[in-house]
Amino acid sequence: MPKNVKIVTLGCPKNEVDSEVMGNGIRRAGFNLVDNEIDADVIIINTCGFIEKAREESIDTILNAANIISEGRPTELLVAGCLSQRYESELRKEMPEVDRFFGVEDFRSILTYLGGTEAAHFARPGRRLLDTRNYYSYLKIAEGCDNECSFCAIPNMRGLQKSRSIESLLEETEMLAANGIKELILISQDLTMYGWDLKSNGEKGPRIHNLINELSKTDGIEWIRIMYAHPAHITNELNTLINEQSKVCNYLDMPVQHINDRILKSMKRSSTGAMIRNIISDLRKNSPDIALRTSIIVGYPEETEDEFQELYDFVEETEFDRLGVFTYSHEESTTAGFMEDTVSKELKIERMDKIMILQQEISEQQNKEMINEVYSVLIDEYKEDSGVSVGRTYKDAPEVDNIVILNEKVDPGSFVDVKITSSSVYDVTGELSNYRTI
Repeated sequence: MPKNVKIVTLGCPKNEVDSEVMGNGIRRAGFNLVDNEIDADVIIINTCGFIEKAREESIDTILNAANIISEGRPTELLVAGCLSQRYESELRKEMPEVDRFFGVEDFRSILTYLGGTEAAHFARPGRRLLDTRNYYSYLKIAEGCDNECSFCAIPNMRGLQKSRSIESLLEETEMLAANGIKELILISQDLTMYGWDLKSNGEKGPRIHNLINELSKTDGIEWIRIMYAHPAHITNELNTLINEQSKVCNYLDMPVQHINDRILKSMKRSSTGAMIRNIISDLRKNSPDIALRTSIIVGYPEETEDEFQELYDFVEETEFDRLGVFTYSHEESTTAGFMEDTVSKELKIERMDKIMILQQEISEQQNKEMINEVYSVLIDEYKEDSGVSVGRTYKDAPEVDNIVILNEKVDPGSFVDVKITSSSVYDVTGELSNYRTI
């Protein structure tokens, strides 16, 4: 009788894609995927090990699964992903409840463990088991990272950058479109470095704008969204593409991390405050309606009050459309990990809260300015219990950004024109202006 397998996914969209590849291989190899741990013969936890909070969540999830196993049916517990890749030897000693540890993208080994070498044949990157409720999907265009940011342990867990070929990404995109996906969200550790490692006969490989131009030819894909763009690597070609390619959302996720030159240099970000300001100016000059998302870190080692104030003033003057704030996490095996973590936890949280309050004011004002304007909205879901439809404009990536609320039923996967009638800090409400199903 085939084994029942439950996959638990933690962390970022890159892990989500990895779990979809894993799930496709497991199902094609003849195993059953189940929704609940208590029904499983095998539980696979795809962990995140990026920062302390993520590691704590991963460990708690492993221990909770182990408790379920001890109380019920005999179930194997497998752990994969970033945490396992980074701390396997320590985890082996501390967690005897786990039957086997696997690293990042270790799909073939997992299937070999479950069903032998014949099962391993079904572990094929790019072949994924999609969440059929969604009309958006992530496309992971590269694995690993060549940047040397002082605070980041990703290269230690996922290795150096390995870009995928345009051909393989086109094949995957066509599969996604054939399964009803309307929005393609491009992800990697540094999307703007795509292709730098792809060389043939001494010639440089394709770049991100070449890839997007090819992906945009796929029938059925209506929106292409760009995430994780390093500001130091944004080119004129990419700037032009965002403005001129109709399928590319007028949106860019560009983590700046800080604006102070001393801290940027210590972070090894390959950019200065002036460079970041110039990039933002060029993007907005070329595409006045562009929605810019960023993330910043507060409480980096030796961040002074004046340096934090410089960051605060930058956020206030720039008025990013979307912004996330993280408190600095002291990571061993990173350059910053050898520095003294001089900013107290309390002060880090105080600085984070101060910027988040500022960003809330910015977001509230920007949402007010949307009132009486008409936007194209992709409907993500209809909520039966409340009778509202929920969707997003081009300004909003799923799960991390704002939403549009409609007090009527609209089929998920539809694009509708919506006139905004009211707003709050993070969300807007509207009424149908036009309904078109694509």
